[in-house]
Amino acid sequence: MGCKKQLWILGIATVLVISVFLFLHINIQTIDYVMPLRIKKVLAIILTAIAIAVSSTIFQTITNNRILTPSIIGLDSLYLFIQTLIVFLFGALHITMVHKEVNFFLSVGVMVLFSNVIFTLLFRKEGRNIFIILLIGMVFGTLFQSFSTFMQLLINPDEFLIIQDKMFASFQNIDVDILLVAYILALITVCICYKEMKYLDVMSLGREEAINLGVDYDKVMQKFLFMIAILVAISTALVGPITFLGLLVVNITKEYMKTYQHKYLIVASIFISIITLVGGQVLVERIFSFSTTINVIINFFGGSYFIYLLLKEHVGSMSNG
Repeated sequence: MGCKKQLWILGIATVLVISVFLFLHINIQTIDYVMPLRIKKVLAIILTAIAIAVSSTIFQTITNNRILTPSIIGLDSLYLFIQTLIVFLFGALHITMVHKEVNFFLSVGVMVLFSNVIFTLLFRKEGRNIFIILLIGMVFGTLFQSFSTFMQLLINPDEFLIIQDKMFASFQNIDVDILLVAYILALITVCICYKEMKYLDVMSLGREEAINLGVDYDKVMQKFLFMIAILVAISTALVGPITFLGLLVVNITKEYMKTYQHKYLIVASIFISIITLVGGQVLVERIFSFSTTINVIINFFGGSYFIYLLLKEHVGSMSNG
């Protein structure tokens, strides 16, 4: 089956899943009220799916590792640290918590600034290994998580509930103005990534091979890491952290597409990401009646798939040995 035909199948499946979400159990008498709310959720899901799919696909390519996701950089932990710090210092009624626009821009700005400082400092010397960046990201992520947990133990229980809402991804109560700005930022970033996509097919061969083929590896990798940081910051600040979605989506895409060409992989991963998120939201709303969150569903399946990948790699290494 050709890649284009596979994309058509995914595209049709995406439209069908979105249609189910929009029209399932809808009452014709309340359609004027319900439909705009569902459309707003779908738009937020599509934006999140694009950001996570593109960032995770590029991240796994430049790290040449199928079990890593951009969350390892520590941006999810930084986001929760920002929210916890604001409540700890100023209270839950501070302007940065009450006004979603201010909170969104503050969160995105701090996360992108943090990423830029780390990447700039690390890339001052040539030949920096990508895994040094990942290690530093893990250290900072653990540090932010520890500080967040410490402050959460000290704040008022009522204020802790505000922080708890930020810990899980949610597509409820998305502000339309924020959604519009997020779309503009994300689409500009994706367009820049698409312009540089020609390097990804070569970089998937490895650092030495890419350099031998004329790619300025460190410069291109730094540019992609900046784009990844922006996309992750946008999706996290908009709906909250979704840890295992990127891992699940990118690996399913690679199993399905069977190609190295990123022009197909990225589009396919976006479709599969939308299907996963919309399908998960249907389960949350129609099956579980909001008794759980989409984050729990995604992390359950993503975590199970992560364990499967680890066991698969372990069995493969034992058989080779």
